Amino acid sequence: MRRLHTFAVIVAAAALAAGCGGGGSGSKNPHTPASSQGPASVSSGSESGSNGSSSSSTSAAAQSTSSSSSGAVVVIKPASNTSNADPASQIQVSVANGKLTSVTAQLSGGDAVAGTLDASGESWTSASPVGIGHTYLVTAVATGIDGKQQTVTSQFSTAKPAGVYVGTFTPDNGTTFGIAQPVSINFDKPIPDRAAVEKQLTVTSDPPVTGSWHWFGSQRVDWRPQQYWAPGTKVTLHMRLDGVKSGSLYGKQNRDVTFTIGRALVAQLDANAKKMTVTVGGKTTTLLTSSGKPGFETWNGTMVVLQKQQDIRMDSTTVQIFGVNAYDIPHVYWDVRLTPSGTFVHGAPWNDGKFGKVNGSHGCIGLSSSDAEWFFNQVIPGDPVTVVNSKDTVKADNGFGDWNLNWADWTGGSALH
Repeated sequence: MRRLHTFAVIVAAAALAAGCGGGGSGSKNPHTPASSQGPASVSSGSESGSNGSSSSSTSAAAQSTSSSSSGAVVVIKPASNTSNADPASQIQVSVANGKLTSVTAQLSGGDAVAGTLDASGESWTSASPVGIGHTYLVTAVATGIDGKQQTVTSQFSTAKPAGVYVGTFTPDNGTTFGIAQPVSINFDKPIPDRAAVEKQLTVTSDPPVTGSWHWFGSQRVDWRPQQYWAPGTKVTLHMRLDGVKSGSLYGKQNRDVTFTIGRALVAQLDANAKKMTVTVGGKTTTLLTSSGKPGFETWNGTMVVLQKQQDIRMDSTTVQIFGVNAYDIPHVYWDVRLTPSGTFVHGAPWNDGKFGKVNGSHGCIGLSSSDAEWFFNQVIPGDPVTVVNSKDTVKADNGFGDWNLNWADWTGGSALH
């Protein structure tokens, strides 16, 4: 058996296949709207300044009266004292009979809210949705055509809907990965409106690169550059999903996650030659291998290192191999996982005499114990391992097989393409 249909971006050893297999052809990846709001909101407040002053804090009644005169009329949405504003809504401030002088909006706790004042000076809109379970204070100052200044405030809270979606991302903040590492997000629920979500996911890097998102079904989305990262690149994932509505679900995450690309390591296995070359820092080392035998051929294509473990048990039943080909080895050393479906580079001392001569594994790339230890100590998660002259290309969603899609197919998987 060469394929196990499982996948988790955040690799947990206990949850993944621990037997050697050629890989997997598929993957399995690890609301109620608030009631509608009234059309207007103006704060109540006391007069500031002496009688007849050009500056005052107006009440709703005073605003209504001023609409028939030349005084400014300010409207803030969501309405003041609202307790369940729709998380997907934006703060909107407008004025009649005047111009907005300033608008400030703050989350409870002091964080300022970004927004844009239009060219006419008559409306201001927050840059992002108000999000889930927040309290805001909005203060708008306007000057009427009569020259008098009005200050209006609105304090409101946003709803906490039952239907939310959350994304688990990799890499983690502050980590270092190899040059082939994509950014990957797995959502805990299917995403009905993928375009709405993708608009709020961005990746920036120093130096800048060309890249794109690609959806694997409705729960996993990956971002990769067109070419491998340059060593030393700083990469940041920006998630702005708080309040972003997708179908009947709302996002709840705003995150900035930065990781670093380490030194360049590239490994390539020639299954016919039974050799693997490993190039690090311009120096190439050749290792003799014994990879997948007929019927259990190692996947062709590029796989990306997911994790390393010094010692694991390999049980063929975890990759659906039974009968005469079954095995259960309590201790397999120097294990470098390439796919969730069971492809490893590891030490295989039971194949001594076959390295460089015969392919005798069940899909893994077997090395002598000393070579396996050397390789284990060289690689880090995110390093690419490419196999040529074998059979069947690893699926793009089996681990990080992202690089097996050409650029046109990759960008075609974006919901914004």
